[in-house]
Amino acid sequence: MDIKTASALHRLRLISIPEALSFPALLIFGSLLSRISDIDYLMPPLGALHGLLFVIYAVFLLDVWNKAKWPFKKVALFFFLAVIPFGGLYGDKILKRDEAASVAAAGGTAKEGAVA
Repeated sequence: MDIKTASALHRLRLISIPEALSFPALLIFGSLLSRISDIDYLMPPLGALHGLLFVIYAVFLLDVWNKAKWPFKKVALFFFLAVIPFGGLYGDKILKRDEAASVAAAGGTAKEGAVA
């Protein structure tokens, strides 16, 4: 795996967790609280934040698709995981496993961030 592909995968991993947590936050703190109480000022900022994170996730996913040459089924799976609440956490787990497998296949056993 070349450095551009690895960095694209790493960027996707970095955005998957905040995106995965922003959707339930929008549902719970935005929608639910606005329906059961007078707290309706959380919906616009949470909606904008989630929308921004989702767009960034989609752009990074397209970048990974282009650089890693993933099959369409895998890209569709990761897009589906972005749409369901907490799905990105599972996606991050898959990406972490794939990243570890690619490091092992390349023959490197060094931990991430370790200095040789």
